[in-house]
Amino acid sequence: KNTKRVPSFRKLLRTSQIKLDNKLKNKQYKQKSAAKKYRKEQKKLREAVRDAISRKPFPLEECKKKQVARKWEEKEEEDALPLDMMDEDDLKLMEDLAQRASFLTRDLSSNEPVHVKKRKHESVIEKYEKVPRRLQTEPEKELIHLLPIKDKSGIIPQAVEKPVLSVARDEEEDTEDVEEAEDLNEEPLPVLTPEEMAAQRRQKLQERKMHIAALASAILSEPDSNIKKLKELRAMLMEQDPNVAVIVRKLVMVSLMEIFKDIAPSYKIRPLTEAEKATKVKKETQKLREFEEGLVSQYKFYLENLEQTIKDWKQRKLKKSNVISLKAYKGLAEVAVKCLCELLVALPHFNFHNNIIVLIVPLMNDPSKMISELCVEAVKKLFKQDKLGYASLGVVKVISGLVRGRNYDVRPEVLKVFLHLRIKEVELQKDSEDIAPKKKFMTYKEKRKNLSRMQRKWRKAEEKLERELLEAEASESKEKKLKLHTETLNIVFVTYFRILKKAQKSPLLPAVLEGLAKFAHLINVEFFDDLLIVLHSLIASGDLSYRESLHCVLSAFHILSGQGDVLNIDPMKFYTHLYKTLFSLHAGGTNEDIGIVLQCLDVMFAKRRKQVSQQRALAFLKRLSILALHVLPNSSVGILATNRIFMQTFPRMDLLLDNESQGSGVYLPELDEPEHCNAQNTALWELHLLQRHYHPTVQKFASHLIAGAPTEGSGALPLDLSQRSATELFETYCMKGMTFNPPVASVTPRRKDTFLQMDSFVDEELNKQLQQHISETIAHKPLDFAKHLKSSLA
Repeated sequence: KNTKRVPSFRKLLRTSQIKLDNKLKNKQYKQKSAAKKYRKEQKKLREAVRDAISRKPFPLEECKKKQVARKWEEKEEEDALPLDMMDEDDLKLMEDLAQRASFLTRDLSSNEPVHVKKRKHESVIEKYEKVPRRLQTEPEKELIHLLPIKDKSGIIPQAVEKPVLSVARDEEEDTEDVEEAEDLNEEPLPVLTPEEMAAQRRQKLQERKMHIAALASAILSEPDSNIKKLKELRAMLMEQDPNVAVIVRKLVMVSLMEIFKDIAPSYKIRPLTEAEKATKVKKETQKLREFEEGLVSQYKFYLENLEQTIKDWKQRKLKKSNVISLKAYKGLAEVAVKCLCELLVALPHFNFHNNIIVLIVPLMNDPSKMISELCVEAVKKLFKQDKLGYASLGVVKVISGLVRGRNYDVRPEVLKVFLHLRIKEVELQKDSEDIAPKKKFMTYKEKRKNLSRMQRKWRKAEEKLERELLEAEASESKEKKLKLHTETLNIVFVTYFRILKKAQKSPLLPAVLEGLAKFAHLINVEFFDDLLIVLHSLIASGDLSYRESLHCVLSAFHILSGQGDVLNIDPMKFYTHLYKTLFSLHAGGTNEDIGIVLQCLDVMFAKRRKQVSQQRALAFLKRLSILALHVLPNSSVGILATNRIFMQTFPRMDLLLDNESQGSGVYLPELDEPEHCNAQNTALWELHLLQRHYHPTVQKFASHLIAGAPTEGSGALPLDLSQRSATELFETYCMKGMTFNPPVASVTPRRKDTFLQMDSFVDEELNKQLQQHISETIAHKPLDFAKHLKSSLA
């Protein structure tokens, strides 16, 4: 009876793991020892070759010396004592040593032990001589391994020598090929006329177009089964015919781009794990996997081809084939950039999108204006349509690295793309989560303790419904969106602050100030004091242009109008700067800057009306009315709309509509301090001039302000004007297209008709005067008239 206890399953598992580990260790040890042995053999072989090369033949004198030495040794042996004269102990020792094999072969002069193996003392040259030699003329034989045969003794491997053609036959074939080629070259090629060459080129191009269209339509009709045709179509990017190579490659680039936009799925394809590859799946799943794998690989190769085309053009590098000239490479590179831009915007969710970003962003700073504008517009589109923020974050990171890596020597357009980011809110404080805590569901113990069975059942259904509603609202995605926007804006501000700190005289400063003006309300409160000091120092330095100084003012007031309300800061220096520089505007080149001035006035007065004194508001109202006389009509409309807001927002602005002075002092228009210019002692006489302005909208606004800016009644503005902001009115009545807005109806009569009307009018007047004179003459002097008539008739 077998009393051996059967081991448990866990023990078997543990034992098997130990065995596997031991096997692995043995295998590794064998591999190491085999490699070591191989290295030793190679070393000995190299030494043997080195010795064989260094050996030289002995000269004749050395051979004679050796013969003399040999004779001397023979003589000594003859002089040696015979064995009969040796002691018994010595003879016994010699016999014992003779029985050992190493005694005869050992070098007695060496100090090594006796048991050292004989193969260690073999000559290196002898070992080298034992290596089998091959003649140089003997060709190397390649073996083709066949399936082995198994019999009683074991497995017998089978192999067959691969047939090798003799060198003579190869040389004969080569000579025949060369002779055939020479015969072909000797035949004269037919000379084609330019018309025939053009016709042949058109025919080739049409054939290529048809082939591209057939492949593309086959892929689009059944992408799953025809995914391999993508490779065939992509191979046409290497077109070698110099007559049609450029056009064919451009067509293939654009065709592949449209195909990938159409067949790419709306998700990112991830590579399969080893476990997923090993598992058996359905045919449909396997087919889908093959399609996705083929699509990703071909998409990757396509992007690599586009990248290589751009690199070759940038490095002015030509391929060895010289199929395409260097001049034509520029057109190919432009098409490649267009394709990359389209894929950047169309497939932000798909694989290798970050690789496309890394390619496109440096090209925004390219010397070629066309390529730079293409890339900038593509990034702007991406920012505008990116709702979640993943793609925007990737682009912003690469732009920040580019600006820093180029030491802030980039085009301003690279930074201006930040203005198109769709960021309206960020996580400003960590405590904001406590204000709106997440809804917590009751635990199982709380339900058992506080609710009955029926209540628990109802509560379970309610919680399930609430979870589904939360998923529908996508509250989690909202939190992710906020985090992404916060991270993106942090990188943007870091880039802006670096430029403000290290490159204040850089051409990037206007773009930085414009960006700060847009995103200033999202800056953390901790940076407010330092940022306001930097902005004021920039304005005081005098190195900025007028537009840049306006952006500084706008940034400062955006900071103070947001979270900066809690700070006790009076930005009087910014008010003074704007008041002082208002007369820098005119109807020329600075007319476009009035849009920024209107934004500044809106933030400085409308949103901070409680912090603005009456003297300051009166001074700005008067100076803006003077400015409205010197600018274009759209600027006049915007300024008068701002004056309307002043009169409706601040009390006692109607003082300037009265001719009598209020208070002491005289108005000082040349003084740059709005608080001390005595604006209450003047009047808005400019409105009477604006009432006679040639633009009808300016006339309406002037009449409306003279009436006191009423909201109702006869002096009120129409709704289409009163409900628009000053900035909107400035843009609406813009005259960039050199057209009058609103258009003027042409009622001028023709010149010829005008002269005819004048002639008829003159004739009528003359006839009237003549008839009147005749009637008066007949009445007072009839005889004289009769005599005069007879004489005239005679």
